[in-house]
Amino acid sequence: MQETRAFALNGFVGLLISIAAIGGGIWLLGEMGEDHPAVIIGGALLVLVGLVFLMSLTTVQPNQGVNVIFFGKYSGTIRDTGFYMTVPLANRKKISLRVRNFNSSTLKVNDVRGNPVEIAAVVVFRVVNMAKAQFEVDNYEKFVEIQSEAALRHVASRHPYDNFNGEGVSLRGNPVEVAEELTRELQERLTVAGVEVIESRLTHLAYTPEIASAMLQRQQAEAIVAARQKIVDGAVGMVQTAITQLQAEGFVLDEERKAAMINNLMVAIVSDRSAQPVINAGTLY
Repeated sequence: MQETRAFALNGFVGLLISIAAIGGGIWLLGEMGEDHPAVIIGGALLVLVGLVFLMSLTTVQPNQGVNVIFFGKYSGTIRDTGFYMTVPLANRKKISLRVRNFNSSTLKVNDVRGNPVEIAAVVVFRVVNMAKAQFEVDNYEKFVEIQSEAALRHVASRHPYDNFNGEGVSLRGNPVEVAEELTRELQERLTVAGVEVIESRLTHLAYTPEIASAMLQRQQAEAIVAARQKIVDGAVGMVQTAITQLQAEGFVLDEERKAAMINNLMVAIVSDRSAQPVINAGTLY
């Protein structure tokens, strides 16, 4: 449904017309009504017209709009701030165009790995199409609330809570990307209601209490494994460099000595404790 511009006359002009019509009708009824019955009808009609025009006056505040509905038919929207006279006998619905926040409740959702997490978000929005906001949905504010929570659940279920390997998007590690994805999905859902999503952000993210302790241990274990992987990768490179330099300087290492050196270097580098030196007084043979 497209928004159109409603008929709107300057309200002060309309007020003068209403006062003139009511005053003229009263004057006709008082001065000439006794001898001319037709004048009585004319005066009464003038008073009635003045009252109808008086009831058609409306004010529009800043960042507010008015939908005009004439006997069930949408006649248009008044967006300009001021005092107006619009279609007589029409129903007028005022809708705020101000920027508003919706702070969702804390939801319990399963992430892509099936882990239950608690998540909440704040959505910043405003109405941009007043016709859609009133006529396409029953209550656009309630519609924003329900669709925001549905979109938040959907986005949270598509990503893991955390990724220690650094691959992909996670809820905790990529809050900006998650917020942008949530904003795009919300905009797709709320366009039908004439609502523009300005911004959305996660305000709460945590594992549920029943698994928080276990997931903390899992995070610690994954962090240790990831750190050990880095250490091993670095140790292998250091051992390769050491053997290459020894051979370049003329040291002859057979396979058994090379294996012993690799073992000693790897233990010394990878171990989480200080290496204890052992002096070999003999030979390997």
